[in-house]
Amino acid sequence: MTLGIGTPIATLEALWAKHTIHLAEAPGGEPFGVKTVDRKASGDATPLTICAIGDSMIAGCGTQDQQEGLTPDIAQGFADELQRDVAWEAHGKLGATMRRVRYRQLAEVLKAGKKFDILLICAGSNDIMANRTLDEWRDDLGAVLDEAKPLSEHIVVLSPGQMQHEPSLGRALRRAILREMDEQAAVSKQVCAAHHATYVDMIHENVHADAPDFFSPDHFHPSAQGYRYMTEGVVAKLSTVLKDC
Repeated sequence: MTLGIGTPIATLEALWAKHTIHLAEAPGGEPFGVKTVDRKASGDATPLTICAIGDSMIAGCGTQDQQEGLTPDIAQGFADELQRDVAWEAHGKLGATMRRVRYRQLAEVLKAGKKFDILLICAGSNDIMANRTLDEWRDDLGAVLDEAKPLSEHIVVLSPGQMQHEPSLGRALRRAILREMDEQAAVSKQVCAAHHATYVDMIHENVHADAPDFFSPDHFHPSAQGYRYMTEGVVAKLSTVLKDC
């Protein structure tokens, strides 16, 4: 974790964070499952399939079990919205950058030869913390979207979580990170538009990040409840995509 960005005060806060923050490890549990609905209420017996690839949020870090993470929560939200069973799988890695998604995680999913109704890509926070440039981000994200086309006709890119609210980081560092996230989001929107992918910007969405139960005990990753708060915003923003599935 580099975090050497922003003003001298932000840099000092980054050095302090590097040596004091102890991030939660990836939780146990199966990284896949099926969210079911009442069969009598369901108009489609074929499950919607979603695959998520990305960083610690996809891995469910901050929870005790991957079944409590963001991906299964989104699957449940889709199931409730569509009244249809949803089969999900998550390929998350703590510390993953978009470059890791490009060269390792995506390749592993492509090798399996499956196709999904919706593909979720979620990374970006680690690229910021590693001081990767916007040009590097643009190149890696564009390549991921090109290479992921065989996996799904509906590719969704999720922004990082709200690092500007993380209580483990100093105030100046949070301000610097927010500027970095906004700049990254602007590039992401351009790249997604050029590749006909959907970009979901959760940076300024009201996900109750100030709620006492939003963050996990490491004060960095969301808790199980925090992921549920985030899911509400994600599902609401993807209503148009769901109608096409």
